[in-house]
Amino acid sequence: MQKLLHCLHPLAGALAILCILSFMTASVISELYGSAPAIAATKHMILWGLLVLIPCLAFTGLSGYRAAGRSPRGQTLVKLKRMRIIGINGICVLVPCAFFLAVRAAELRLDRLFYGVQIMELLAGSLNLALLILNFRDGLRIVRFRQT
Repeated sequence: MQKLLHCLHPLAGALAILCILSFMTASVISELYGSAPAIAATKHMILWGLLVLIPCLAFTGLSGYRAAGRSPRGQTLVKLKRMRIIGINGICVLVPCAFFLAVRAAELRLDRLFYGVQIMELLAGSLNLALLILNFRDGLRIVRFRQT
């Protein structure tokens, strides 16, 4: 079971990174080059994508917590602290923004408030993306260190 967790943990983390990156890329491209209906479709797609992203993040966090053991130290502790920030940012900022933007886009209300929230979502998403990439890098270092 432990080997399976060690295998699935980085896969779930990588999939979460790809989800966030694709959400951000789709948002920027649709808003720069797409019509209002294309923006609405993108925001709707992102809501459905949360059904992949959220379980990936939850699994990554829980499996990392389990692998860390009772008293995590060093890079493992840093990774766990980052995951807390990622979770709080996702629950308190990103998920509400995604729903707000999807509703506004479906109503074709692409006004200043919409774009203000969109900027906030892109900034918060960039933070989560950066933290996840740092965690992925540190996870590779931890595994490499354990193998030597």
